[in-house]
Amino acid sequence: MSRRTIAVVVAGFAAAVISLLLAQPAQAHGFSSTVYVKVTGDPDGRVHTALELEYDLYVVSAADAEKNDALFQEGQAAFDDRDTAAQAAALNKYADSTIKYVTDRFTVTPCTAHQAGDFTMGEREGVPYADITLDWDCRGGVDAHEVRTALFGDDEGYVKGVKTIVTYQIDGHSGSAALDSQQPSFSTAQTWYQRFWEFFRLGTEHLLTGIDHILFLLALIAGSRRLREIVLAATSFTLAHSITFLLAALGLVDVPARVVEPTIALSIAVVAAWHLFRLWRRGDHATDLETPGEGHFALDRAGWTRLAVVFCFGLVHGLGFAGALGINEAWSWTLLWSLLVFNVGIEVVQLSIIAIVFPLLIVLRRRSPRVGRWTTGLVAGGVTVMGLIWFFQRIFVA
Repeated sequence: MSRRTIAVVVAGFAAAVISLLLAQPAQAHGFSSTVYVKVTGDPDGRVHTALELEYDLYVVSAADAEKNDALFQEGQAAFDDRDTAAQAAALNKYADSTIKYVTDRFTVTPCTAHQAGDFTMGEREGVPYADITLDWDCRGGVDAHEVRTALFGDDEGYVKGVKTIVTYQIDGHSGSAALDSQQPSFSTAQTWYQRFWEFFRLGTEHLLTGIDHILFLLALIAGSRRLREIVLAATSFTLAHSITFLLAALGLVDVPARVVEPTIALSIAVVAAWHLFRLWRRGDHATDLETPGEGHFALDRAGWTRLAVVFCFGLVHGLGFAGALGINEAWSWTLLWSLLVFNVGIEVVQLSIIAIVFPLLIVLRRRSPRVGRWTTGLVAGGVTVMGLIWFFQRIFVA
């Protein structure tokens, strides 16, 4: 296959991808949301919960559930104007509806709730969040509490797969829990392995539903001609994102989402375009199987440069993983182990994708090197275009 043919095929595929993706949302993770809850207890039996809810979703859901058109209109107007004072005012004005929506769907058992203060506004990853504190009367010698949530359920029809990240220090226990529709509750008396399983599952689900991270991985696979190349690239990526993921999740590093998200999209385009450039340079007279250092892990200068690029972008992806988890609390061994288990869940899915896709490409390249180059060229071309579209969307579409 000539260079011109490769260029024409990739350009045609890229045009098709553009037509399909121009109407897609700027965020590659899809339409979902995350609720953040911090639970603490007092010696006298009271429990305090600080909830953070995505404002726009909260207004729509509460207004619909309580049939409150005025809340919807005023809340949406404040959201469109990006007026945080007006947003908080709308929630407080219609507190009967907004508080009822929460207390009907979020419980601490066996306790009764009452509002502890007015709504205030905050922000997570550039998205406005409503902050509300609820106090719970649990007097009576309770040894353990159950936290259950059905906030923003799939049946409401606005989002799917909402995650609720809970951090707690109560009943002599401290730690974190990840809740969703499949696992809607946890007890403060849960075992360590139950708690860690939740975070392992959350890590696997995050990578599987994070299209941008999967495309980055596919770009690495498509651009690797030998097992050693994908092993070194995956190791470099894993090491880098593990470092920043832990630092950010532990609150030691804080980079705004408006910087992280476009850079993740750009990393997808750059890594995929790198492979297209290599295809162009090699032309028709080289095969995908030719590479220096046969039989060991030696790399040429370009190979080491690629690893350095992957490592740098891996640092940014780690910030994205941490932003998705959204835990922000003081360092503790319990929290550290939860974060590590979340990261292990990510790695299991990453290695599984490599184990499935890379051998198939190797077989294809050995049987027909031209078809192998054509296939990886299509993959790299499509991924490059997707990455560039997301990059510009995340910069200009807010």
